[in-house]
Amino acid sequence: MAKLIMIHPDKCTGCKNCVVACSYAKEKQFRPAAARVHVYSWEREGISVPMMCQQCNDAPCASVCPTGAMHRVTGSTLIEYDASKCIRCRMCVQACPFGNAVYDSVTDSILKCDTCDDNPSCVAACPVHAIEYVEENVATRSRKKAFAQKFKEAFQEVA
Repeated sequence: MAKLIMIHPDKCTGCKNCVVACSYAKEKQFRPAAARVHVYSWEREGISVPMMCQQCNDAPCASVCPTGAMHRVTGSTLIEYDASKCIRCRMCVQACPFGNAVYDSVTDSILKCDTCDDNPSCVAACPVHAIEYVEENVATRSRKKAFAQKFKEAFQEVA
């Protein structure tokens, strides 16, 4: 059965251990800008939310990719990035409604979560279990969609 990364914003303390773990796992250096997870904080409200690729069902990033570099893995919920097919047009960056596909000028590459080959470093590094890797079922997928919609609406209010 497929798994997905579940975010629990009510548990997040904003420590950013997930960001550091991700950048080290992917780039072998502590460079937060190279992380595939980002923590957004609203200090006045006391809220922090870890965010990474939501592996959207309709995946706007994959829909706009002219070369197929951003695509859904067959039989999976995972949206994969193939750097060898990428022409660096950055349409996927523009299309992501959550800002979770990012262009990195240091590596000349698109950065997005790939669940670390089913062993997400961000999950292992979170001391309060604000990020979990769980079996996908109707309930978890529905909860994730509801959270993603709320987050999208909150971003639109700020913009």
